Amino acid sequence: NIMKRRGMTSAYARRTFKPHKTRVNEARLANILDREFDGYEPRTHLASDLTYVRVGGKWAYVCLLIDLANRSIAGHSADTSRTADLVMAAFATLDFPLTEVEVFHTDRGSEFDNAKIDELLDVFDIRRSLSRKGNPYDNAVVESTNRLLKKELIYRNHYTSLEQLRSDLNDYVWWFNNQRLHSTLGYRSPKEFTEQGLVL
Repeated sequence: NIMKRRGMTSAYARRTFKPHKTRVNEARLANILDREFDGYEPRTHLASDLTYVRVGGKWAYVCLLIDLANRSIAGHSADTSRTADLVMAAFATLDFPLTEVEVFHTDRGSEFDNAKIDELLDVFDIRRSLSRKGNPYDNAVVESTNRLLKKELIYRNHYTSLEQLRSDLNDYVWWFNNQRLHSTLGYRSPKEFTEQGLVL
């Protein structure tokens, strides 16, 4: 087991809020999800956010794309800049076509307010949903996943290179999706939950 070899196990994290400040996206777009995180078909509703990690004395950032249907990490990326390129790199790791995605939900971070992302969503006819300003509970599923990522991976390691972080992140995502048991899913892994045809 990859996670056991690296000493990684499930953990429950306390709610915390991000100390990093960022320019707020003031776009007048609706909060389509409106905290309704359950009841979707797989691959149709993705939610995303960034979190941060210290790498070699500098900040690096991780972007996760969460499939709300089964709480899996559908896409991920890590880099030293919190830009639209980081988000686009996460989209590039999806193992299904973007034509299946109907809604993309994020907070109002400036990294999501970008022409590249707008074009991607337009091309594939994906509706954008934005959290209300300064309200982390509107993106609670991703906030929760980021806390687990920090507790189960980031806080247990000292990263000296981006390559090391990316390698560990790849291992963590595989374990998270295929082996980690989630209380929300009735103590099943996202893979098992989906294979059994279950719906939240």
